[in-house]
Amino acid sequence: MGIRTRKLIGTVALLCLITLWALLAMAFAQFALHSANEIVVALYYVVAGIGWVLPAMPLVSWMLRPDKTSTSP
Repeated sequence: MGIRTRKLIGTVALLCLITLWALLAMAFAQFALHSANEIVVALYYVVAGIGWVLPAMPLVSWMLRPDKTSTSP
Protein backbone atom coordinates (compact mmCIF):
# COMPACT_ATOMS: atom_id res chain seq x y z
CA MET A 1 0.00 0.00 0.00
CA GLY A 2 1.39 3.38 -0.93
CA ILE A 3 1.97 6.23 1.50
CA ARG A 4 -0.73 8.36 -0.15
CA THR A 5 -3.33 5.64 0.38
CA ARG A 6 -2.22 5.12 4.00
CA LYS A 7 -2.47 8.87 4.62
CA LEU A 8 -5.98 8.98 3.18
CA ILE A 9 -7.16 6.01 5.24
CA GLY A 10 -5.37 7.33 8.34
CA THR A 11 -6.89 10.79 7.99
CA VAL A 12 -10.41 9.39 7.79
CA ALA A 13 -9.71 7.07 10.71
CA LEU A 14 -8.30 9.95 12.81
CA LEU A 15 -11.37 12.07 12.14
CA CYS A 16 -13.63 9.19 13.17
CA LEU A 17 -11.51 8.51 16.27
CA ILE A 18 -11.57 12.12 17.43
CA THR A 19 -15.30 12.47 16.82
CA LEU A 20 -16.12 9.25 18.66
CA TRP A 21 -13.72 10.13 21.50
CA ALA A 22 -15.30 13.56 21.97
CA LEU A 23 -18.84 12.19 21.96
CA LEU A 24 -18.00 9.46 24.46
CA ALA A 25 -16.14 11.91 26.72
CA MET A 26 -19.09 14.32 26.72
CA ALA A 27 -21.61 11.54 27.36
CA PHE A 28 -19.55 10.20 30.25
CA ALA A 29 -19.22 13.68 31.73
CA GLN A 30 -22.96 14.32 31.52
CA PHE A 31 -23.87 11.17 33.43
CA ALA A 32 -20.95 10.70 35.82
CA LEU A 33 -19.79 14.21 36.62
CA HIS A 34 -23.03 16.17 36.94
CA SER A 35 -22.60 16.67 40.70
CA ALA A 36 -18.80 16.77 40.87
CA ASN A 37 -16.62 19.66 41.94
CA GLU A 38 -15.61 22.18 39.24
CA ILE A 39 -11.94 21.31 39.67
CA VAL A 40 -12.64 17.61 39.14
CA VAL A 41 -14.69 18.39 36.02
CA ALA A 42 -11.98 20.66 34.62
CA LEU A 43 -9.33 18.04 35.31
CA TYR A 44 -11.47 15.39 33.61
CA TYR A 45 -11.86 17.53 30.48
CA VAL A 46 -8.11 18.20 30.35
CA VAL A 47 -7.33 14.49 30.60
CA ALA A 48 -10.08 13.53 28.15
CA GLY A 49 -8.96 16.25 25.74
CA ILE A 50 -5.39 14.96 25.69
CA GLY A 51 -6.35 11.28 25.98
CA TRP A 52 -7.16 10.77 22.29
CA VAL A 53 -3.49 11.19 21.44
CA LEU A 54 -2.50 7.78 22.85
CA PRO A 55 -4.73 5.72 20.51
CA ALA A 56 -3.84 8.02 17.60
CA MET A 57 -0.06 7.58 17.91
CA PRO A 58 0.12 4.08 16.36
CA LEU A 59 -2.16 5.20 13.55
CA VAL A 60 0.00 8.22 12.74
CA SER A 61 3.19 6.14 12.81
CA TRP A 62 1.54 3.68 10.40
CA MET A 63 0.52 6.54 8.12
CA LEU A 64 4.04 7.97 7.97
CA ARG A 65 5.86 4.68 7.43
CA PRO A 66 7.90 4.91 4.22
CA ASP A 67 6.99 2.86 1.19
CA LYS A 68 8.70 -0.48 0.70
CA THR A 69 10.96 -0.33 -2.31
CA SER A 70 11.79 -3.38 -4.35
CA THR A 71 15.52 -3.98 -4.81
CA SER A 72 15.41 -6.44 -7.68
CA PRO A 73 18.41 -6.42 -10.08
